[in-house]
Amino acid sequence: MPNLTLTTRDGAKLKVDALVVGSVSTDSGATLAQGHGLPSSAARHLASVLTDLEAKGKPGETVRVVAVPDVAATAVVITGLGAAGEVTADVLRAAAATALRSVATKTSVAVALPAADEAALAAVSDGAYAGCYTFDAASTKVSTGNQKKSPARNASVSHTGPKITIVSPLGQGKSVKAAVERAVVIGSARDLARDLVNTPPNLLTPQTFVDRVKAVVAASSGKVTISVLDEKALAKGGFGGIVGVGQGSVNPPRIVTMTYSPNNSRAKSPSVALVGKGITFDSGGLCIKPSAGMLTMKSDMAGAAAVAATVIAAAELGGRVAVTGYLCLAENMPSGTAQRPGDVVTMRNGTTVEIIDTDAEGRMVLGDGLCLASEAKPDVIVDIATLTGAQMVALGSRVAGVMGNDDNFRGRVVDAGAAEGEDSWPMPLPKELRPGLDSVVADLAHKADRWGGMLTAGLFLKEFVGEGIPWAHVDIAGPSFNEKAPDGAIPKGGTGYGVATLVNLIENHTA
Repeated sequence: MPNLTLTTRDGAKLKVDALVVGSVSTDSGATLAQGHGLPSSAARHLASVLTDLEAKGKPGETVRVVAVPDVAATAVVITGLGAAGEVTADVLRAAAATALRSVATKTSVAVALPAADEAALAAVSDGAYAGCYTFDAASTKVSTGNQKKSPARNASVSHTGPKITIVSPLGQGKSVKAAVERAVVIGSARDLARDLVNTPPNLLTPQTFVDRVKAVVAASSGKVTISVLDEKALAKGGFGGIVGVGQGSVNPPRIVTMTYSPNNSRAKSPSVALVGKGITFDSGGLCIKPSAGMLTMKSDMAGAAAVAATVIAAAELGGRVAVTGYLCLAENMPSGTAQRPGDVVTMRNGTTVEIIDTDAEGRMVLGDGLCLASEAKPDVIVDIATLTGAQMVALGSRVAGVMGNDDNFRGRVVDAGAAEGEDSWPMPLPKELRPGLDSVVADLAHKADRWGGMLTAGLFLKEFVGEGIPWAHVDIAGPSFNEKAPDGAIPKGGTGYGVATLVNLIENHTA
């Protein structure tokens, strides 16, 4: 993983492979952003180069200049920040990531972007860490005959990155250091979620997902405990939703419970429960998807990946809030044993559900997970899932939809994401859509018609939340996976969306 350290030394005197500074856009082109700390000779030289190259200083732009006068670094990388009056924490995060991605092969990098407060410094640190992410495709190579023996080993990806020095204008006080350390914890957890999402589906089945999480927990702080319900325990426990989804696959389902309990006082800790959809591959079941629609369906477990990573991060940060994560893992495949449209299954809480479309499987595994989470009576519950294509129709590929049974809590989830650069938007659960889930043969139909599909999915999930528990549902179908080129802090492939949001929510939770 990248190594982040903090310094108050003059960035121009640091002997590194690259020194990162910012530029802002003006009517006459790019100019160096305030706070770069460079000597006048270096600033004049860079200003001249920016003019010669007709640089604009816009976000996403990088200019690399070697042999800069009176600068010890081999090269100076100038990353665009946009208009001077619009340099927010989100802009700094994206700019730092863009700059680090441009020097990914270097050994040492110093980052001297303008950070006027701790939030800005944290964003710079977060972006610098995020920009170093790569998925090691070599780790997925499996020799013939060995594939079934060591998929967990092949799914375990290690990252290397440059030594990154964050130049701090705020000193090195306790809170400043804590902001950078937090960025490292969240960055490492987010990379775990990205790795899980990017792992090919033949190497990440429900059981190998369990193996991977166990391995990471064993190597971490030791503050997280894990328990696993296998297919026999799930059937015995009445988890008809996840059993039905997984019954068509040779790789049976699992529900994993991850628990972090703070070492605090005699009083009961504030508590947060997280439930993640973990469909390790979604073919659509008997209602099979078109082939093009299956290509990214290894990412249908991004919700469970975010939950697993968040619990580990919460334990590493050592907060006072108890966190329990429920990973609802299954593979949705067509076969002679697969679930059929028209089947009726009984969920964990005794509710009977008529299956309408086997490609709407996520809400079934989440329903059982929400029942299990509710039984522990936490203060609040959040589920996170790549649930509906309707989310992308409504909000695009960067903004998650957040629904819930409590407007105040829903707002807290949205605010937590905004503070961490993960955009989401509050969505309603209209009562007038609820009759679409009525069934003649069961308590519920598991899917309504196409109109308002994101919202009716939320209405379905609401049925499985314990009475009186504030709950939010986060649909990340769009922002969990980026099929396009890297953009700012967002890499190609799995994005790790949701980890930072959930960590922030936990940190700010009170009973």
